[in-house]
Amino acid sequence: MNSTPRGSRLHIAVCGRRNAGKSSLLNALTNQETAIVSAVPGTTADPVYKSMEILPVGPVVLIDTAGIDDTGELGELRVQKTAAVLNKADLVLLVADPEQGVGSWERALLAKAKEKGVPVVGVVNKVDIYPACDLVQTWSGESGLTVVPVSARTRLGIENLKEVIIRSAPKDWAMPAIVGDLIDPGDTVVLVVPIDLAAPKGRLILPQVQTLRDILDHNAHALVVKEDGLRKALADLACKPRLVITDSQAFRRVAADTPEEIMLTSFSILYARYKGSLEIMAEGAAAAGRLKPGDRVLVAEACTHHRVEGDIGTVKIPRWLCRQIGGPLCFEWVNGLQLPAELTGYSLIIHCGACMINRREMLHRIMRAGGAGVPVVNYGVLIAYLHGILERALAPFPRALERWRAVGTFQ
Repeated sequence: MNSTPRGSRLHIAVCGRRNAGKSSLLNALTNQETAIVSAVPGTTADPVYKSMEILPVGPVVLIDTAGIDDTGELGELRVQKTAAVLNKADLVLLVADPEQGVGSWERALLAKAKEKGVPVVGVVNKVDIYPACDLVQTWSGESGLTVVPVSARTRLGIENLKEVIIRSAPKDWAMPAIVGDLIDPGDTVVLVVPIDLAAPKGRLILPQVQTLRDILDHNAHALVVKEDGLRKALADLACKPRLVITDSQAFRRVAADTPEEIMLTSFSILYARYKGSLEIMAEGAAAAGRLKPGDRVLVAEACTHHRVEGDIGTVKIPRWLCRQIGGPLCFEWVNGLQLPAELTGYSLIIHCGACMINRREMLHRIMRAGGAGVPVVNYGVLIAYLHGILERALAPFPRALERWRAVGTFQ
């Protein structure tokens, strides 16, 4: 509750060949024994994530990866996982060992990073062992990279590397405000937070907490109510609120209780913009209106959680959508950090709010779907559409509303 969520941190992938010193470098950057270090090649099998703070960049996630030169059937799977990390990385530290040099493995990773638009910093490790190494100069000259000499063991050059990370971090990596650009200091925002079986005991869910914090960061006032308290709360306010934000599952009731002159949206719609593209999600809602009985629909969640009776992704949305189109659909579900390898057979992807992954990963998922010709919509946008209130819910976002009006199917 007190730390920055992983999905809101700059993601830095540490890549290189086996035994180049990637895990040692991660430990040096974090100043703690985060990753297992061993002389045995292939010690790091799965990506290891470590959250830390690098000022003035702020909160980051360092990702230790398997060697890009791993071999064998299992090694190939490890290499694939390392390549997948590039989908969520905002910056890559490519580590080289002077004894190994730089060759086809490094060039292949550089090509993949360039293809995905991920900046790369070269790191020549073990300069305490190879003080006369000329790899820094030759590698920099050949590739045009900024290359930093370090010793992860003695911490030589680590502070310089941190400075290079600060300079090399994408200037636009930070996500837009969740709601701050919609409000002015002194405005009141009402948050409608149902407390039901799906609500975690004793706390709020992450989008609700982060939205509340963003309101306070922008010097506005927040009033938090349950759905059955909204009407009275609005009547008690001396001045009408600038905005009402609701959990998507209460959209219909909240829309009925909120006067038309007050802007209304949902946490999930805010996250469609915050973590991805609200315009693309609006197009996905239009695609939902074109579904036919028997179409395949993928419901994707970025995390795993205990499902309760009446679960939104497995019960409510499928029921509402089948009722809307007048027949059964072929639903499939996936959760965790990977989408299916093949997406072309789906007519629609319905994604969760993506609160547990970073924006780059969500954008990668959207681009993958687009490449396969499959429209994407998230829970909140779809629910607003199915309840006939999407146009009102998009009113605070003119570009998305314009896109919806251009392609949407209205009820």
